[in-house]
Amino acid sequence: MTKSNEEKYEFLSENPNVKTVPIMAALIIGAFFAILNETLLNIALTTLMDEFGITLPTVQWVATGFMLMMGIVIPISPLFMQWFTTRQLFIGTMTVFTIGTAIAAMAPTFSILLTGRLIQAIGTGLLMPVIFNVFLLIYPPEKRGKIMGIVGLVIMFAPAIGPTLSGVIVDYLGWRFLFISVLPFAVFSVLFSLKFLVNVSEVTKPKIDWLSIIFSTIGFGATIYGFSSVGESEAGFLSPDVLFFIIIGVAGITLFAVRQFKLNEPLMDLRVFKLPMFTHAVIMFVIIVMTMFASELILPVFMQGPMALAPAVAGMLLLPGSILNGIMSPFMGALFDKVGPRVMMIPATIVLAGTMFMFSRMTADTPTWVIIVGFMLIMLSVSATMMPAETNGLNQLPKRLYPHGTAVMSALQPLSGAIGVSVFISILNAKQASYLSGVTDPTSPQVMSQAMVVAVEHVYFIIFIITLVAVVLSFIVYRAKPVNEDVPAEG
Repeated sequence: MTKSNEEKYEFLSENPNVKTVPIMAALIIGAFFAILNETLLNIALTTLMDEFGITLPTVQWVATGFMLMMGIVIPISPLFMQWFTTRQLFIGTMTVFTIGTAIAAMAPTFSILLTGRLIQAIGTGLLMPVIFNVFLLIYPPEKRGKIMGIVGLVIMFAPAIGPTLSGVIVDYLGWRFLFISVLPFAVFSVLFSLKFLVNVSEVTKPKIDWLSIIFSTIGFGATIYGFSSVGESEAGFLSPDVLFFIIIGVAGITLFAVRQFKLNEPLMDLRVFKLPMFTHAVIMFVIIVMTMFASELILPVFMQGPMALAPAVAGMLLLPGSILNGIMSPFMGALFDKVGPRVMMIPATIVLAGTMFMFSRMTADTPTWVIIVGFMLIMLSVSATMMPAETNGLNQLPKRLYPHGTAVMSALQPLSGAIGVSVFISILNAKQASYLSGVTDPTSPQVMSQAMVVAVEHVYFIIFIITLVAVVLSFIVYRAKPVNEDVPAEG
């Protein structure tokens, strides 16, 4: 490597020939519509179940399968960033995403639809680490909070607004237009980046450690698959198939982690976890992602089930929260630069936990305004917690570990999202089945509706307990400062 990461950072920050606005625009346009697809199908799950004649645990694969593939490709993203230029990698990933979108739009069967989703996920999974790394290279630390807030607009607002757009499109145009409507924007992103995107990273082509790639693929893939299969078995976590994949996954991740510490040039440098505020940020990040993704999936199912609302109506009820999240994310990033994480996280996590407890008391007669206000509080709390926590954690890293820190954070989003969604859906299904097994007429519409209410209340109470951990963490956070370069290496 001819330049250190720090030298590249200083060069790009001071070089007047590097126009950051077109670079940022090219990346964000593509990322917004790619990440939008993470939750775009959530509100269409019941429609897909009816069309393809499948069950809820099966149809959830359009969400968990998407995150599974992201979880597989993200850990190897640092290698791609060192083998390909910024233009090559971004245009390539967006092209792959576009192909997957076209396949999903034309899918005659659920298996082909799922194939298209998995291809979409490959492009999306490689995209976010690229964006984080580029922004860290071209923006100075004093602008980091504001810029990460804008990135948060993409990461949180895009998937948050997905159910709203989905509800309207499914009601009036059909589920295929969820993909058809994205295609022109994806093509535009490729064309825009061809004209405006420039290379800001250095191609070094390090040696490929295939064993790390194998361990990573098996570890992350098997773990997500195992958790995603919980709801498909009556035995749940006690199912031999579920336990097999979870054990294989944990073993794979363990072998991957051990190998990274032995390599001079690790695929993903896990020394980032030796820094307390980065580790704090990771735990907080996982809790928030699990909470957000679970709510974005469970609320639409609840509103279309016991509350008997149409998909478009259910989507519109989530719109105010999605808009609030988008508006507040850049503001929260700028506020973080001024006041630090503690002042923001303590009230935000308390509000989040309180909202989860409120939702654990929902019934079929719950007023719609309670759903609207509750989801707004969730998204406001998320915007005041997730990106500030991530920014604070990254701020403690030495510059040479930025690519690895961003890769870790990016890998945790699909992993924690998939595990959270799968576990909560399986708990919901188990509680619903348990309730129906104790009644005389389990096929009665009223009884089935009440079973869903009981199950949703149970799931949200568990989420409430989890968010209490975030409350405790918010009281011990402090503003992180970059450590000396040799601290992570020496441990």
